[in-house]
Amino acid sequence: MKVVAFNGSARTGGNTEKLISYVFEELEKEGVETELVSLAGTHPHGCIACYQCFAKKNRRCAVTTDCINDCIAKMEEADGIILASPTYFANMSSELKALIDRCGMVSRANGDMHRRKVGAAVVACRRGGAIHVFDSINHFFTIGQMIIVGSSYWNVGMGREKGEVAADAEGVATMRTLGQNMAWLLKKLKD
Repeated sequence: MKVVAFNGSARTGGNTEKLISYVFEELEKEGVETELVSLAGTHPHGCIACYQCFAKKNRRCAVTTDCINDCIAKMEEADGIILASPTYFANMSSELKALIDRCGMVSRANGDMHRRKVGAAVVACRRGGAIHVFDSINHFFTIGQMIIVGSSYWNVGMGREKGEVAADAEGVATMRTLGQNMAWLLKKLKD
């Protein structure tokens, strides 16, 4: 079993990445392979609505100038997908939005290729706006017929400066529970 997490933060080593690491620790304890993909510095751009993914049905985006096709391939080979973002003006990062729009279109064009995979949103925020980000990420999972795994609270951690999220005890506990629940669900689906 494998879970791939896409970190939509523009900065590496920040709070979003730290939150993912707590989830990964729990997954790895249960023997689940993990992979982190950082979108920082990759500059993915949004869907251009060319609909070539529907015409070709080759499980790829027609735009090949950025990282999106690599991300699509990683999603396809994984059993679980984590989409993670900081909260920017009560929304997800533009990097993650580009990933969602293009991967979502390719998936829809190819018979909902992520159907019945396990999905989880992870959100870092300074103070507010995180629930909108959490909901928006979950829309990707629901429209793709994926199974959303929950935790003991919404999958949100609070902190502004790098590393501050580690002081959010409830956020850390939520991420750990998310990892445990995700591992449990993946195992049940493999039975």
